[in-house]
Amino acid sequence: MSTQPTYHVAMFPWFAIGHITPFLHVSNKLDERGHRVTFLIPKNTQNKFNHLNLHPHLIQFIPLTVPKVDGLPPGAETMSDVPIQKASLLAVAFDILKGQVEIALHKLKPDAVFFDFAYWLPALAVPLGIKCIFFSIISAVSSAYFLVPSRKLEKGQHFTELDLIEPPPGYPSASPFNYLPFELRDAKDFFSTEFHGGISFFHRIITSMTESLAHCFITCSELEGPFCDYIENQYNKPILLTGPILPDPSSNSPLEEKWAKWLGGFKEGSVVYCAFGSECVLQKDQFQELVLGLEHTGLPFLVRLKPPFGCETLVEALPEGFEERVRGRGVVHGDWVQQQLILKHPSVGCFVLWAWVYVGIFDEHLPNSFGTPPWGSVCKYQIRD
Repeated sequence: MSTQPTYHVAMFPWFAIGHITPFLHVSNKLDERGHRVTFLIPKNTQNKFNHLNLHPHLIQFIPLTVPKVDGLPPGAETMSDVPIQKASLLAVAFDILKGQVEIALHKLKPDAVFFDFAYWLPALAVPLGIKCIFFSIISAVSSAYFLVPSRKLEKGQHFTELDLIEPPPGYPSASPFNYLPFELRDAKDFFSTEFHGGISFFHRIITSMTESLAHCFITCSELEGPFCDYIENQYNKPILLTGPILPDPSSNSPLEEKWAKWLGGFKEGSVVYCAFGSECVLQKDQFQELVLGLEHTGLPFLVRLKPPFGCETLVEALPEGFEERVRGRGVVHGDWVQQQLILKHPSVGCFVLWAWVYVGIFDEHLPNSFGTPPWGSVCKYQIRD
């Protein structure tokens, strides 16, 4: 009887919780098939992810020491540790790690490495015979709209709202987007933001995708097939589709006691949990409208958000009298939390979020009355050779 070959895969995501987490989820799925994974991660951040490592005998964490950078808060390792205004400094530290990553790859010699933000990685890995796979946490439909070579942008140039209001040439006709100019203001600023070395976010991703051997997306053909095909044609590179990659309900660690106790004080399915990730920062008026809306639901709620632009702390951003009115049933929290474990808690019945398709429909523990069907009901696992 023939057996399937097994491989050694390295993982090197951008240092944000919302990037590291799906990289670890796909690592678990690879391990279920007998493959070995080595995960490059900041040394003090590892403890936040031990509970998501379902196969510690096959997934090895390799600690990286985040270098000191002028202006970067001491001990900062991920986007959760820095205000959004200092994200570029974390990118500086991330790029300075190039030497540590090169040493690790020389020593490990994996068959392949999954990466996203490290546009310089293929130049290190390819000469060693290591295959580079660009792993996107961004949906295929959004990547096809914004992050393809036909979006012409020379280095040093910046997008305008009008540049982005029309889809790129050849974009699938079943476009879900119908933008107004003001809706693209944040997007064009984000794509044009220059990080370390004067390279913008847009060019980081375009370079990463261009220099990689293949692209991997957290989706399936039933959901985003035409958009995956479009990306495949744009880059002339194969596309790998993971299907659902979130772990089984079992966990290697319990929910932090203070959150378990707080959530335990409410009836089943009554708590609203809201989180926009470590890289999303609202304007102050948006922030206040959001928390006031949650207050007006009359339901208990837990919000995990960064302070809005122009505010150093969450307290100064809250509407007047807000804390007194919601005391005992509402919490606005700015630090990292065990999101997966919070969502599994029986008291949580609604998840308010932005971002990607796979996040919004992943949790089978949320009741279907809140519009969150399990992955299995909408797609099956697949990966194309």
